[in-house]
Amino acid sequence: DPDSLKRLIDEAHAMGMSVLLDVVHSHAAKNVIDGINHFDGTPHQYFHEGPEGYHSLWDSRIFNYSHWEVLRFLLSNLRWWLDEYKFDGFRFDGVTSILYKHHGIGHCFVNGYGEYFGLSTDIDACVYLMLANDMIHTIRPGCISIAEDVSGMPTLCRPVHEGGFGFDYRLAMAAPDMWIKLLKEMTDDQWDMGYIVHTLTNRRYKEKVVCYAESHDQALVGDKTIAFWLMDKEMYDGMSLLTPANSIVDRGIAMHKVIRMITM
Repeated sequence: DPDSLKRLIDEAHAMGMSVLLDVVHSHAAKNVIDGINHFDGTPHQYFHEGPEGYHSLWDSRIFNYSHWEVLRFLLSNLRWWLDEYKFDGFRFDGVTSILYKHHGIGHCFVNGYGEYFGLSTDIDACVYLMLANDMIHTIRPGCISIAEDVSGMPTLCRPVHEGGFGFDYRLAMAAPDMWIKLLKEMTDDQWDMGYIVHTLTNRRYKEKVVCYAESHDQALVGDKTIAFWLMDKEMYDGMSLLTPANSIVDRGIAMHKVIRMITM
């Protein structure tokens, strides 16, 4: 219900909270009947033609950011959310996939700047991200934009007038991945604090990040939350005040607080 969403955003604003929208401009459904694929009867109005226009892992279509139709469609989409619903900013999904023609598949980005500024970088996509950030910050001063990027692309969070992409924050995706890896593969007495500190502080100079302990991706791939990794089935009946204290639950809650405190 659009009106309910508008009321929700208004209530959040009245309480002093900013509301961000998760936007997916990195790919689109390949559906023909209820999507924009083959919108004009061809496969290339909005997307690359041939294998270049398909994401092998997501089974979806890849935008051709050099097309005026794509730029108008995506930029007007952002403006509509700002004007119609009064969102305060966006979290851009799948930015790594946008930036590179290989979409980050099979790449670790540890071999120097050539991996960022080579022929595999999609220049048209980079220009789109710069246009998007310049537009939303011009229309709505103070607007917040967050990039979900795991590649570490330089200048991602530098202003457009400096030659950057214009994002305000990078989503620190390595942090939730690290915590789940530690919880799944070793006991907490085996944790390497040097590794934890490096992961939480490994970022571009002066780059602002949104760092969190667990990721929505865990729910998408059938993983468990941090609380379940720490306490598992004991949460079902060991957290009630009507039952005796449970050492697993007590220890799990304490560890959960420590993890969140270190991450924040």
